[in-house]
Amino acid sequence: MKIFKTILLALMLAPFAHCTAAELITAKVRALSSGGVHVAEGVVEAVRQSVISVQVSGRILKLPVKPGDRVDKGQLLLQIDSLAAAQQATASQAQVASAKAQLDVARKELQRQKYLFDKKYLSQAALDQAEAQFKATEAALRGSTAMAGAATTQTAFFTVTAPYSGIVSDVPATVGEMALPGKPVMTLYAPGEMRVVASFPQSRLSQLSSSPSVRLELPALPESGRWQQASSVVVLPTADPMSQSVEVRLALPPSATGATPGMFARAYFPLTGEKQAGMLIPRQAILRRTELDAVYVVPPAGKPQLRQVRLGRVRGDDIEVLAGVSEGESVALDPVAAGRAQ
Repeated sequence: MKIFKTILLALMLAPFAHCTAAELITAKVRALSSGGVHVAEGVVEAVRQSVISVQVSGRILKLPVKPGDRVDKGQLLLQIDSLAAAQQATASQAQVASAKAQLDVARKELQRQKYLFDKKYLSQAALDQAEAQFKATEAALRGSTAMAGAATTQTAFFTVTAPYSGIVSDVPATVGEMALPGKPVMTLYAPGEMRVVASFPQSRLSQLSSSPSVRLELPALPESGRWQQASSVVVLPTADPMSQSVEVRLALPPSATGATPGMFARAYFPLTGEKQAGMLIPRQAILRRTELDAVYVVPPAGKPQLRQVRLGRVRGDDIEVLAGVSEGESVALDPVAAGRAQ
């Protein structure tokens, strides 16, 4: 059956035009590197990303941003009703003014008591009581001042501003909703630095070199930016007890424009000390017809021969061949031209 399919495929592809085998552009079949490659799926995330929540509770009055907006550092993100807090701050300032007035009275009283004590008209006990009253009033003023400062500081918590320039990625809150401490109201990230986070098996860490050259694939990007080289590789020291894997953070280079948090990615980790079967050929040499994958093998002398192959994983511009060709053989890079040369 396989021979019949191969013959049928050759007959279907044989065109009327003709060219010689010597004119064909070929490439050598290469063996896979001895180390092999571990492919891990990951996700893109921003190096600098913040989930913003409020420090005080209150009803949301203003929410001037939406997902996708670019914001500058210090720009207003959210405004909470602060009427009660403002009134509390005013009351605290009034208490400070009252405490200052009481301190002035206590100071003058202490001065009179000292004068009378010097004239021998007042006992030591009465002077001690006046001094104690002055110190108590002075302490009350410090307490009122501290409370007023706390109330004034709290009023600033009702206004949320951008901690840095970035892009708003999510806004789960709405105007009129009650904001609560610890409840996320917005997510912000800086687009300048992005990375891919992937999991790597703990059992294979010994096969990962100390300075691995990891290729990254971002399928959602255009072909020109789909393949990137990780500018740095950081393996976290702790492992997940459930999956027995470690988290690896792979920094994307500045050329990876268009990468956004949450984007799917693949990481290709080169391994050492592991023999891997298979060959590599350029992807353009593959001829696909219905259920058949084939290549034209070009011998040193003779016509190209159509040969069915079993394919493995795609590795950049190359593809892995598990069966059908041998190392050192030549394959035609233009299957259509090779069919004409038969």
